[in-house]
Amino acid sequence: MNRESFAAGERLVSAAYVRQGCEARRSHEHLIRLLLEKGKCPEDGWDESTLELFLHELAIMDSNNFLGNCGVGEREGRVASALVARRHYRFIHGIGRSGDISAVQPKAAGSSLLNKITNSLVLDIIKLAGVPTVTNCFVVPMATGMSLTLCFLTLRHKRPKAKYIIWPRIDQKSCFKSMITAGFEPVVIENVLEGDELRTDLKAVEAKVRELGPDSILCVHSTTSCFAPRVPDRLEELAVICANYGIPHIVNNAYGVQASKCMHLIQQGARVGRIDAFVQSLDKNFMVPVGGAIIAGFNDSFIQEISKMYPGRASASPSLDVLITLLSLGSNGYKKLLKERKEMFLCLSSQLKKLSESYNERLLHTPHNPISLAMTLKTLGEHQDRAVTQLGSMLFTRQVSGARVVPLGSVQTVSGHTFRGFMSHTNNYPCAYLNAAAAIGLKTQDVDLFIKRLDKCLKTVRKEQNKESNASGVDNYDKTEDVGIEDMALKLDNVLLDTYQNSS
Repeated sequence: MNRESFAAGERLVSAAYVRQGCEARRSHEHLIRLLLEKGKCPEDGWDESTLELFLHELAIMDSNNFLGNCGVGEREGRVASALVARRHYRFIHGIGRSGDISAVQPKAAGSSLLNKITNSLVLDIIKLAGVPTVTNCFVVPMATGMSLTLCFLTLRHKRPKAKYIIWPRIDQKSCFKSMITAGFEPVVIENVLEGDELRTDLKAVEAKVRELGPDSILCVHSTTSCFAPRVPDRLEELAVICANYGIPHIVNNAYGVQASKCMHLIQQGARVGRIDAFVQSLDKNFMVPVGGAIIAGFNDSFIQEISKMYPGRASASPSLDVLITLLSLGSNGYKKLLKERKEMFLCLSSQLKKLSESYNERLLHTPHNPISLAMTLKTLGEHQDRAVTQLGSMLFTRQVSGARVVPLGSVQTVSGHTFRGFMSHTNNYPCAYLNAAAAIGLKTQDVDLFIKRLDKCLKTVRKEQNKESNASGVDNYDKTEDVGIEDMALKLDNVLLDTYQNSS
């Protein structure tokens, strides 16, 4: 309602009451105006009524929501299901145009404005999280792997002779496939063991650059966030190597926004050397549904080139999800989540260390990894490999998600390349281990329940390993807890164990 509408309302209801309602609306509009003027995440989160007013105002700017619209094209924002339309707040046209994912659509001013505001808010949050000199970013409706591929394809036009990508090993399939999909040959650089940590072999990276020649190398593809005992790559040193040899540098920062250490590495790498772009997941860092990523960098023109490489229009869903989330949280709310995550990391580390020592195991010393932890699994008996995988299946059937066990000697072939010791980021790590991560949104009750269930599963595995016959499938897990899932767990343990061994 505008002023004329409120004035008309005064003929029906007391003018004092109408003016009060008008002032209330102005308070909502004031928040929206500040957002559009500053393009920054508000300090305090918005209430749902302000959010829905804002989204409604944007949606009615799109042509598919015009009252008198007559569309005779092939793509006019028609939706068969009203439920689908409501799910998307009637933003049907998506974002971008055929030549640029960041371009404005003439018949979708509201969606275009939504896209611009989302990119602006995300840029503000990246600066807040620890990379203040970032110049540009955009949300792309693809997960991290395909977003990395988009970066590599953009570099192809700049380096037509390039054939290889230098890649310090991390055992995660999507980042490896991102290079294969882009049509390049990954050159795997094995990590070096320093104490318990797996770290970047800088000498091997530079030797390979000299061997292949800088012109034949598309880029160095490094990683920040990762599973312990691997730790973030030595980004500063890699950035210096890239600057010295004139080689682009793309960073996989999948879930690194939530970790100040990862963001500091990116900031320092850009300060002392070269980082062309860094890619991060929306779902892992902002607690939204899977399907989006942020591509950011320090050279505005290069980030624009990447956005223009995306073919066709794109879904607005990831942008809409992160916009709603950031406006709901506000910058203070997001900073609070980051602070709580650090506290949960210390909590998880403390409890996992205590539990490991009670079983004559230990928490691996990985101080350079700010998110992931690893506990050794050395004392599970003579059939250790089977016991390790059994522990993993038991945790899964007891609804412990995210934790993963890493046995010794696993071999996996990914896109024609064989990785030995797969999942451990090296050919021969000294021991099997279990991973757990303190990611954003983790609560104290999650840690407590995980430790309790892990404790009981370890006791069960040990008892079974000590029996003379492996035929017994008895599980002494305490049935006073989780009674509803225990019968299912007992039946699924051996099935999942066999499946895991056959797949590996």
